[in-house]
Amino acid sequence: MKNLTTVGRILFALPFAVFGLNHFIMVDFFTGMLNSFIPGTSFTIVLTGIALIAASISIIFKKYIKLSCLLLALLLFIFIVAIHIPQLFEDTTRMIAMFALLKDMALMGGALMIAGIYQKAENEPGIL
Repeated sequence: MKNLTTVGRILFALPFAVFGLNHFIMVDFFTGMLNSFIPGTSFTIVLTGIALIAASISIIFKKYIKLSCLLLALLLFIFIVAIHIPQLFEDTTRMIAMFALLKDMALMGGALMIAGIYQKAENEPGIL
């Protein structure tokens, strides 16, 4: 069972590393997704990429995993509120925004579950 949770944890973390790398490679694409009220668009995109890569590394190597998963869930919530929900009101991006919103909501749930598991492991040694 421990091997199964290790594989699941790593499979959960790897896409965030790819998403983070995409924030460096496709800055112009992500700039077009941001609303005008989000400051420092290029800087914000690169900073977000760094945060995603850091969260991925933290989850894979089990260092500060609870904190990184909680911060990752917060970041995904900000994506939902600041990017995906406003895009739901645009005719051209409505369906894509809905898929992205649901994806980020599911990933946020996974991050919260991992944070909860590792919170329990801190309180009860020997669980993980």
